[in-house]
Amino acid sequence: MRHDEIHKTHRTGWLRAAVLGANDGIVSTASLVLGVAAAGAGTKIILVTGVAGLVAGAMSMAAGEYVSVSSQADTERADLDREKKELAANPENEHAELMDIYVQRGLHETLASEVSTQLIQHDALAAHGRDELGISDTLAAKPVQAALASAGTFAVGAALPLLMVLVLPISVLMWGLAGSSLLFLALLGFLAAWVGGAPVIASVTRVTFWGALAMALTAGVGALFGVAA
Repeated sequence: MRHDEIHKTHRTGWLRAAVLGANDGIVSTASLVLGVAAAGAGTKIILVTGVAGLVAGAMSMAAGEYVSVSSQADTERADLDREKKELAANPENEHAELMDIYVQRGLHETLASEVSTQLIQHDALAAHGRDELGISDTLAAKPVQAALASAGTFAVGAALPLLMVLVLPISVLMWGLAGSSLLFLALLGFLAAWVGGAPVIASVTRVTFWGALAMALTAGVGALFGVAA
């Protein structure tokens, strides 16, 4: 029988990293540029600061994602190794454990026992990993994928505010950069919702609100330093 339903859960790993990277790239770079501009810096200093923020941020995102997701992958592997040993040492107990899981999900004991038996015969470790530990191929940790997605989208996101620095005159830079960055964030929220099949309005509202708050606070700090100078 054909299975024509389209699900998007398999995208959550790279989508989370990509949205995080792009959002952080736009917000952090725009906030950094606004803070420096509010302090009275010239276009050259603003641009150099922004480029440095792009490079440092992209590398930081790549390293952070790789390390954190690798830790998750290490934990998953350790749990699977432990489960593999338990299956070899006490298969009857593991069968009963799997059967109890299916009973709790609504199957009759007889059917739960039969399902457990067949799944164990097919691939015992995969069955326990999926139904006991919650580990599956679809949602398993992928460090390299997460690092590349996050770093790449950070660089793309950070490049957008820098482009505004190049095209906008210094006299309107602050308002123009803030407005364009909020537009970029709204588009990011829309794309993330569309790719993930999630509600658009909630996604757009979430990213624009926190982006606006970050930029306002950073610009305020820059203005204070500019006045103090």
